[in-house]
Amino acid sequence: MNIGKKLYEGKTKEVYELLDSPGKVLLQSKDQITAGNAARKNHLEGKAAISNKITSCIFQLLQEAVTSYKSNHKYLSFCIKTAFTRKCGETAFIAPQCEMIPIEWVCRRIATATGSFLKRNPGVKEGYKFYPPKVELFFKDDANNDPQWSEEQLIAAKFCFAGLVIGQTEIEFGVDVTTKEIVLADVIDNDSWRLWPSGDRSQQKDKQVDNVSGFLSLLRSSNTAFPLIITLPLRLYFHYLLSSIFCLFLSEPIGLGCSTILSPEGSAQFAAQIFGLNNHLVWSKLRASILNTWISLKQADKKI
Repeated sequence: MNIGKKLYEGKTKEVYELLDSPGKVLLQSKDQITAGNAARKNHLEGKAAISNKITSCIFQLLQEAVTSYKSNHKYLSFCIKTAFTRKCGETAFIAPQCEMIPIEWVCRRIATATGSFLKRNPGVKEGYKFYPPKVELFFKDDANNDPQWSEEQLIAAKFCFAGLVIGQTEIEFGVDVTTKEIVLADVIDNDSWRLWPSGDRSQQKDKQVDNVSGFLSLLRSSNTAFPLIITLPLRLYFHYLLSSIFCLFLSEPIGLGCSTILSPEGSAQFAAQIFGLNNHLVWSKLRASILNTWISLKQADKKI
């Protein structure tokens, strides 16, 4: 692959031209996690591969999702157009070159403390559910912290990208410079959302849980009465451990408790020990496991 000059670099990705494929670009994910408009950032080994895999899978899913509707007694079908060609290695994918519309549309189902809605709307309680989902738009301007815009401002701006005038119906998309079509562009990965499975804040899943500084893990521990267990791939463990120690002693108050365990098996064992305090069946199985381990060690010792 003949990679040309860098066309763009953002917080979590880089875009390069492809000299052998006019109209195509390479989107390279970065092992970087940011917060607060990149005011805080950390290197996280392996994050680029995870982000690229998620983005590729979602784009492929959207391309394959065909929507049908009835119009004038006929069924019509269409698919969602995306700026995605194919995955390229572990940390990059190939896409049509686009001119990006500098508007970010945010869809909210639940008001969360980690989002901006509660800060801008004092009096609304965390966990408030929007019906229908709350849709807001922001002008992408890092220097001014991405100010909120109205639809009227968007229309009045009279944006024009790749020869296409942007009006009320265009979203956080890009304009394909070759076909002049609006397509779903950029990336869609774990930096793009905050998830509360079944509306349960304690199971919140977003980019903050990947932060190797350990700060947010400790912060979550300080806001829950439930035990917190952190398990990471082996290649991330020592990086995380050192940053967590640094954060704990230099930034965080005494009195926080969360466990960092190297292996998934160890995390499962620790969780079983917690459940075993109030569940005699789990406790009995743990005791049997300990006894079997003890017997195996004795037998091995005799053979030696």
